Amino acid sequence: MDDLRHTIEEEPEDERSTEGEVADVADRVAAFTDARARLVAEAEISSRDGSTDAAEEPSPQRTEKAVETARDALFQKTTLPTVSDTERRRRSTIETRRDSDPKKPSPKASKLAKQPKEPKEPKKPKKPKAPKEPKAPKEPRQWRKPKEPKKPKEPKAAKEPKAAKEQQAPKEPRQWRKPKAPRVAKELKTPREPKAAKEPKAAKEPKAAKEPKAAKEPRQWRKPKEPKKPKEPKAAKEPKAAKEPRQWRKPKEPKKPKKSKEPKASKESKRAKKLVGLKIGASQIAAAQVINNGAPALVEVVREPLEHGVVVAGELRDPETLSAALKRFFELHKLPKKGVRLGISNNRIGVRLFEIDGVTDTRQLENAIRFRAEEVLPIPLDEAVLDYVVLEDGVREDGVPVKRILLVVAYREVVDRFLQACRGAGLEVVGIDLEAFALLRSLAPPTDSSPGGGALVAVAVGHDRTTIAVSTGRVCEFARVLDWGGWSLNVAIARELDRAPSEVESIKRQLSFSNEDAVVDGLTPEQVAKTRDGVQRALAAFAREVVSSLHFYQAQPGALGIGEIVLTGGTAHMSGLPEEVGRLVGVPVRLGDPFARVKVGRNVGDHAQHGSLAVAIGLGIED
Repeated sequence: MDDLRHTIEEEPEDERSTEGEVADVADRVAAFTDARARLVAEAEISSRDGSTDAAEEPSPQRTEKAVETARDALFQKTTLPTVSDTERRRRSTIETRRDSDPKKPSPKASKLAKQPKEPKEPKKPKKPKAPKEPKAPKEPRQWRKPKEPKKPKEPKAAKEPKAAKEQQAPKEPRQWRKPKAPRVAKELKTPREPKAAKEPKAAKEPKAAKEPKAAKEPRQWRKPKEPKKPKEPKAAKEPKAAKEPRQWRKPKEPKKPKKSKEPKASKESKRAKKLVGLKIGASQIAAAQVINNGAPALVEVVREPLEHGVVVAGELRDPETLSAALKRFFELHKLPKKGVRLGISNNRIGVRLFEIDGVTDTRQLENAIRFRAEEVLPIPLDEAVLDYVVLEDGVREDGVPVKRILLVVAYREVVDRFLQACRGAGLEVVGIDLEAFALLRSLAPPTDSSPGGGALVAVAVGHDRTTIAVSTGRVCEFARVLDWGGWSLNVAIARELDRAPSEVESIKRQLSFSNEDAVVDGLTPEQVAKTRDGVQRALAAFAREVVSSLHFYQAQPGALGIGEIVLTGGTAHMSGLPEEVGRLVGVPVRLGDPFARVKVGRNVGDHAQHGSLAVAIGLGIED
C-alpha cells in the first residue's frame, strides 16, 4: 500500500509521460477497430463470391475468435496508470482551457480522430417469394351423436354393523384426600404410596341392528268420480193473487209546536260568570270580584295606592314595577288570578260610529269595516287592535240593507304592555274592555230608552284624566278621554300657595265649592279665598271641555238630548263639586253610586270615595 501511495503521489509530477501513454493507447484502439472491420469485410466478400474452398472458408465463429485474440493482445500490452482525483480535476481544467482556444487544437482530439470508413457495396435485391398455395376448404362440421343414457348404478350392499364397544364400568365416587401432615423438615418427607392400577373398563353391549324399512307400495290412482245426475226441474210457481187497491190514510192532524227550550249556556259563559274587574290608574289599583248569576253580586272590592310615574295618562311606563305590584296586590287580598278583565283608557283609543250599506255577508262586512276604518281613524291598521259591534240592522226605503257599526280601535303597543305586566304577575286575562263601557254598566242597567227620554252622560274624574261616555240606554254612542283630573286641581292650588302639588292634597279635601266660609287648616282667610279662586278657574276649564264634547255628540245624526250627567271618581267627592259642574255646564249633575247596581256581599265594607271603584265594578259586570 505504501508503494502504491508513493506511485500515486509521484505520477502527477511526470505529466508528459502520462500524456504519451494515453496517446499510445488511443492508437492501439484505433488499430484494433480497423483490424476487426477488415476481418469482417473479408469474411463477407468470401461468403458472397464463393471462390475459396470449404476448408479455407472463414466461419462466424472463427472470425469472432480472431477478434477476441486481437483484443486480448491489445489489453495485455496496455496498462493504464492510476490517476488520483486531484490529477483528474487538474487535467480537466487544462483540457477546458485548450478547448476554449480555437487556434490550439487539442493533441488528444487529433490523435483520437477517426479515419474515414470505406464505402459499403450496395446490397443485392432479395429474390421474390413464391406465392403460397391456397388452403383446402375445411370439411363441414359433423354433429356428434347424442350420448346413450348411463345405466343406473346397482344399489350398494348394506354395511355390516360394527361390533359394539364394551361398556365401561361405572366410576367409583371420588374420595377426598386425607389432609397432609405438617412438614417438620425437608429430610423427614415420607415417601408417597404408589397409586393403585386402574381397572379396565367394561365393554359396552352391542346395539341391535336396525330393521330395514319396508318398500313403499306403488301409488294407486283414484277412480274417476261418476257424473252427477241431472236435477229434476222445479215445479212452476203459482201466480200471486192481484193486490187490492191501496186505500189512502186519513191525513194526520198537525202536531202542536213544542215549547222552545232556552239554549244552554256554553262552558265559556259559565266560566265568565265569575269575573275580576281590574282597573289600573295613575294613583291606585282597584279590583272587584263579581258573580254574574242573574243580578250581579259584588263579592269583594279592594284598592291600593300605586307608585307615582308607573302609569301616566293611561299608558304604562314601567311594566316590571306594575307586574310586581299586581302580584303583591292579588296575593295580599287573596283574589283569584283567573277570569280577570282589564280596563284601558287613554287619548290613543278611539270610538267611532258609521253606517255600511248593502253588505249582508259576515266576511264581507269585516272587510268593509276595515276599509272604512282606514278612512275614519288616524291609526295605521297594522299598529292597531280593532273591535266592532253592530248596533242596528235595518233596511232603507229603497230596499238597501243598512248596518250601524260601533268601532273601537286602540294602539297595539298600549295593549301589549298591559298584557305583559299581567302575565308577569301570573294573571289570566280573559278580556280587555274600554273603561267608558264599564263606567256605563256600573251606573245603570241596559234599557231600551234612557230615563227622561234623553241620553245618559257618565263622567268619571280620575287622578290625571277624565272619561266621558254617552249612552242611549243600551249602547255607548260616544266616548272621550280628557287630560284633566284631580291632579289639575292640585297644580292650581300649589300655584296659588307657591307649594309642590304633592303637598296640597289635604288642602284640596278641605276646600268646599258650596261654603265660602269654610276653614282650612294652616291657611288664612285670604289664602283660602285666593286658593278657591284658582280652583274655580281650573274647574271652569274642565266644564268647557265637557260642553264641547257634548256639542260634538249632538252634532251626529240620531243623537239624543242630554238629560243629566252622572259624576263619579275620587275627585267627584269634593264638597259642592257636582253642583258647581252642573252650574257651569248648564245640565243637572248628580253623584253616581256604583253599589246601587249590584248586590253587595257581606265582606264588602264601607269605602270612602266609592266613586273611584265604579270602573272596577263595571268591568266585573257581564250584561
